[in-house]
Amino acid sequence: MLSRAILRTTRVAHKRAFSSVDFSYEKPFPLPNAPETPWRKLPGSEKYVSTINVEGREMLKVDSDAISALTKEGMTDIAHLLRPAHLEQLANILKDDEASDNDKFVALELLKNANIAAGKILPGCQDTGTAIVMGKRGRSVITTGASDEEAISKGVYDTYTERNLRYSQVAARNMFEEGNTGCNLPAQIDLYSEEGDEYKFMFMAKGGGSANKTFLFQQTKALLNEKSLTEFAIEKIKTIGTSACPPYHLCFVVGGLSAEQCLKTVKLGSAKYLDGLPTSGSQGGRAFRDLEWEQKILKITQDMGIGAQFGGKYFCHDIRVIRLPRHGASCPVGLGVSCSADRQVWGKINKDGVFLEQLEEEPSKYLPEVTDKDESLSEEVVKVDLNKPMADIRKELSEYPIATRLSLTGTIIVARDIAHAKILERLEAGEEVRGI
Repeated sequence: MLSRAILRTTRVAHKRAFSSVDFSYEKPFPLPNAPETPWRKLPGSEKYVSTINVEGREMLKVDSDAISALTKEGMTDIAHLLRPAHLEQLANILKDDEASDNDKFVALELLKNANIAAGKILPGCQDTGTAIVMGKRGRSVITTGASDEEAISKGVYDTYTERNLRYSQVAARNMFEEGNTGCNLPAQIDLYSEEGDEYKFMFMAKGGGSANKTFLFQQTKALLNEKSLTEFAIEKIKTIGTSACPPYHLCFVVGGLSAEQCLKTVKLGSAKYLDGLPTSGSQGGRAFRDLEWEQKILKITQDMGIGAQFGGKYFCHDIRVIRLPRHGASCPVGLGVSCSADRQVWGKINKDGVFLEQLEEEPSKYLPEVTDKDESLSEEVVKVDLNKPMADIRKELSEYPIATRLSLTGTIIVARDIAHAKILERLEAGEEVRGI
């Protein structure tokens, strides 16, 4: 009798363990509110595409040269051009009475820089970045020729080797020895499949400065209340600082089925790729934007007083707050930025040809009107002669607050981390290092 009772209880418990929820698939990142994209067609690109019939189904046939051409065009554009919305945000800083003199100075210099870069001789930023390409190929699209990854890599190679762009990628020969690849390859390439008859792309150039301001925090359910989350956001956002060139497009992600999903969402969110997400959650666990928290965190960044550079309102242009599902035992939180070199562009290939998002080719329209005397910026600028002894320069600078603008004259030697390592290596070996 006891055995039958145990068996009966076990069967009941086993039956209750199964879910009563019916199967239903929901896209994890639906984009029902995606904004309209202005497109331009690559001239003559229809030669790369054709349609064929496969078992009664029309398929788009794409030559791999189309992918290379689109990649080259996209990576070239983002090295020199910006989106109109980004330029409009810079122009609005100059019109804002609440913006500090430092905010306005930075905004004006960035607009000037955008105009120089639009000439497509010099890039918008000296760190021309890691090439990052994401592609989503429709299931009714087939490609011929080189593999998609190779075709994308060829487009990146052509861009960087044919223009005035820096090579930033270093390859490891062993654990400690590295060498520059000399062409900015390899690129980060992520390819996916989806329904449809188009091949869609996102091209991004991510510099080391903004990439280094990407953070993952492994939290718990205890964070998920207004007081704790507000305090957490204030503490962590302050650590970003100004070294990655604000004003930023900042993305704050709460949740994620894994650490890597959380950080991937940070990157895509900061690039505006996920702007079309719904603004509410669902039982199926879809990602969504929290517009209320976007405004709340934007206000937090304005009240911090950090500004575009050491004092002001414009630490950030805008905020994206995205909520993801999570495992009950973990709560990853991601934080990252797209800097003032806000470099990304969309592309697509369909039966009509190859298309690229239209970026702003005439940024001069966003510059303020030139007057005999510009009253919008402070005239207080301290001139510093760098040819003086360093002790004298330090003494002079110590008389002014951190937010003071400087006009530097003289010789300055600029070196980054690789040069620092080489200098240290020579010093430790007892070798002479000129100028030190």
